[in-house]
Amino acid sequence: MLPSARRAFAMSADSTTTTAGITIHAAATFMPHESDTDSPRYVFAYRITMKNTGDKAARLLSRHWIILDSEGRREDVEGRGVVGEFPKLAPGESYSYISYCPLSTSWGTMEGSYTFERDDGQTFEVAIGRFFLVPQERPLPLEAHEQQH
Repeated sequence: MLPSARRAFAMSADSTTTTAGITIHAAATFMPHESDTDSPRYVFAYRITMKNTGDKAARLLSRHWIILDSEGRREDVEGRGVVGEFPKLAPGESYSYISYCPLSTSWGTMEGSYTFERDDGQTFEVAIGRFFLVPQERPLPLEAHEQQH
């Protein structure tokens, strides 16, 4: 993880969504030292915290992101797990991770979904509410890969 991502995180323009007992909180911050506005390349770090507020365990299998830049260009990103992991959340447990999103414009949005699986093999989609990739002035301390039991 980039050291500057640990130091600053935007406090606004975030989202919190709950689906099937899984709450997803998303927030992003602009990374000026990783960006090159002449290119143009604007890099944002985003933090996702997922918490099992339900009464059944669930494991994350995959992700689907919809990324829009300020000119309306859409990019869909799909893949297995998150940051190389497949976190399993028992009731009451949470998991956080940090990743990055480069844009060719100075702002944009992200939203999407995770696919989770219950112990009985049932799969279900969990919404990731839209959050904004915008330069902010008020930082929030950031810790990554927290798994709480």
